[in-house]
Amino acid sequence: MKDVLFVTYFWPPSGKATIHWPLGVIRRLEESGWRASVLTVENEGFERKDESMLARVPEEVEVVRARAWEPFDLYRKALGKKKGEPLVASETVSKEDAGLVKRLTMEIRMQLFVPDARAGWYPYAVKAGGKLMERKKFDAIVTIGPPHTAHLVGRSLAKRSGIPYFPVFVDPWTDIVYYRDFWRNPLTRAVDRRFERKTVEDAAGVVFVTDTTRRDFAERYPNEREKYRTLYWGYDGEAFPEFDEKPKREKKRLLHAGNIFDYQNPTAFWRRLARERDEGRLGEIRFVGTVSPGVRRAVGEAGLTPIAKYLGFLPYREAAREMIEADWLLACVTEPRHVPGKLFEYLRAEGKIVAFGDENEEAASIIRDANAGVLSPYASDGDEFFRRIDEFKTDREFVAKFDRREIARGLARLLEEKS
Repeated sequence: MKDVLFVTYFWPPSGKATIHWPLGVIRRLEESGWRASVLTVENEGFERKDESMLARVPEEVEVVRARAWEPFDLYRKALGKKKGEPLVASETVSKEDAGLVKRLTMEIRMQLFVPDARAGWYPYAVKAGGKLMERKKFDAIVTIGPPHTAHLVGRSLAKRSGIPYFPVFVDPWTDIVYYRDFWRNPLTRAVDRRFERKTVEDAAGVVFVTDTTRRDFAERYPNEREKYRTLYWGYDGEAFPEFDEKPKREKKRLLHAGNIFDYQNPTAFWRRLARERDEGRLGEIRFVGTVSPGVRRAVGEAGLTPIAKYLGFLPYREAAREMIEADWLLACVTEPRHVPGKLFEYLRAEGKIVAFGDENEEAASIIRDANAGVLSPYASDGDEFFRRIDEFKTDREFVAKFDRREIARGLARLLEEKS
């Protein structure tokens, strides 16, 4: 049995969706001969907690927690929120109703916090990781980002010890989508780009959760392309019961799960849903997770407020149940490299997927190959989905390859090959 150290800022009981890839993979790695330990933060102060996820952590996994300095208490104070009050991800980067104080805090974040707002974890994590490695021998280090500070921690530990490390890019780094609405000064961008480049150059292998991101990095850093692997986000098969039949409804239920931001707002679709409601085909819209001010406003302007239910954060098992019980599942992708993690959970839940995104062939092809629905441009009102709705029946055999047991096997093969 070999040992691997995972460096991940988000870990149970955090309610952040980012925990699901490392947790699901770690639960399955021992089947392939790898035993995991985890280096994480002592008290993540942004997201809501999901205490139920602690029971999902295998007893044999050692978890070491390092303190961090986070700027979010200052951010709460600036916005008049109470200390420890959960923040809403879709609101923090929304310019809707952004007053002077909020605009100033966003500007400070964009210009001063490199690579991200969790940079204050770095010195404490490196120290705690060093102590752990003094008493425990590891054969590899895997880092999960964002926050990309985790990659800097893993790189530092790897350079000190000579152990190979493997960054996992859940999202892009220096040109992540929410940067597009903000100006960042040239020095900040240059430092950030150097961090990204050195992370890739010094790694033994690099994992991407979308193939489009892998190809993007292959163009950006072509000398490192032999290191690159795509291991999709996937879904946790254990979180879904064995193919429960969906409730039979005359009026359908639409669900969006996860965060939805102002830049993911399918305004024409909301108006189409008002028509579906008026013609007796739609009875309810449910949102699980955070909803940006701009999206809420658009839903209201379409006259959908009476049938819209904002459920907020739910524990993971309850969120999975919501997906299973929904008839239609809404996904909003942000750019060509974005394949939302919830898409794979939607596939497993076997609802009909109505997705929106511009120039995203990867997400479109996954939905199409699964025969689960259709992806349309944001300017569309979803007409193709409603015209073809009776054609969609999810291909279970195709979807099964995205189970995290298969993803864990792929990671184990990479670790064996490159360690």
